[in-house]
Amino acid sequence: MSAKRFFITLVSLLVLTVSSGVRAGLDIRHWVTPEGARVYFVENHDLPMLDVSVDFDAGSARDTRARSGLANLTRHVMSLGAGPYSERDIAERMADVGAILSGRFDADRAGFTLRTLSGANELEQAVTVLIEVLARPRFEPAIVEREKARVVAALQEAATKPEFIGEKAFMAALYGEHPYGLHESGEVDSVRALTASELADFHHRHYRAANMSIALMGDLTRAQAEALASRLAVGLPPGPAPEPIAPAPDSATPGERVLPHHATQSHLFMGLPGLKREDPDYFPLHVGNYVLGGGGFDSRLTESVRQKKGLAYSVYSYFMPMRELGPFQIGLQTRRESTAEAVATVREELARYLESGPSEAELEQAKNNLIGGFPLRIDSNRKILEYLAVIGFYRLPLDWLDTYPAKVAAVGRDDIARAFRARVRPEAMATVVVGGQIENARK
Repeated sequence: MSAKRFFITLVSLLVLTVSSGVRAGLDIRHWVTPEGARVYFVENHDLPMLDVSVDFDAGSARDTRARSGLANLTRHVMSLGAGPYSERDIAERMADVGAILSGRFDADRAGFTLRTLSGANELEQAVTVLIEVLARPRFEPAIVEREKARVVAALQEAATKPEFIGEKAFMAALYGEHPYGLHESGEVDSVRALTASELADFHHRHYRAANMSIALMGDLTRAQAEALASRLAVGLPPGPAPEPIAPAPDSATPGERVLPHHATQSHLFMGLPGLKREDPDYFPLHVGNYVLGGGGFDSRLTESVRQKKGLAYSVYSYFMPMRELGPFQIGLQTRRESTAEAVATVREELARYLESGPSEAELEQAKNNLIGGFPLRIDSNRKILEYLAVIGFYRLPLDWLDTYPAKVAAVGRDDIARAFRARVRPEAMATVVVGGQIENARK
């Protein structure tokens, strides 16, 4: 490896610490390209690097049950040959300039991230590859068949693991026939049936500029950012963004489901659909969940389940905000013989929390920790890029990051109690256990 290439690769892997000025208040610039792509840009010249994120409303919620796995496979194969570049060409052209091309995928979003040096030659080579990946993926049948086989093998292996079995059953119990109930990677039979032409059609219908959000963070001027965003958008298929997906249910299929497994520990999944990304109760639920089960050793669930009774090494709760109602989930692993007691303890603690909410001391500790730890969540270009991508895709206010500490500080006990009682309804929750029995856990 040449000295120049070694230097490029080394620099590209560094964590980019942003300046105190950027941390104090992000100057997020926002515009829409003539093709309809939404752009979010933060200019930062501390280091000669650029981070790019492009997202499309093309996640697994755009699948059908018969073609589950189509969205995931489409995004994956896009980077394995595009325009004039073979799979090997793409890897080599990125490596030659020390650039890193990665992907992201979930129920809502499908997209790519690019990290590259901002020098003219390096930036041009990396961006040119990204443009081809977005606009002209090849979907070569041989590569599609190879990747289908890999996905099928991974699904078959995962189907033996209790955490995978439980998560699938839990999401099905929460969402039923709603697209959020589909597994992101699909099912073995549906993936096997996919064709290269179906991937190309999915790309044409969903990877459009009108369905695109672009986040740019780093060493560009506003004029350069506008030119880059236009280049990313201009070659994409024409047409409008797809219609929104259907609203998610606000209740799970209630009750308990036990799935047998030979594992020495039981895996517990408990919850219901709970929170949209732009929900007005985001901050009361965010702060309140820190006290309940999101704060590690500071949380109520850890105190009652682990420290007092020794039933689990780790127990947690979280809200996953999504475009529609994302899941509220409580989870733990426990000895098979302790399953009923662990489930009963979680339910008792949740009931107490819904009745009384956090104490003033717990609330103060939660707010101090969330506010105090927040600077570490935006202390690099890469981390800021992730927030920019979320702000852009979900169309959150541009000052979301700047106002985060104040909104956390403003949360009161009554706000948390009201929000939790409205969203976390035990009678509407599903419980899935992989392993031991829970008959004696009913309240």
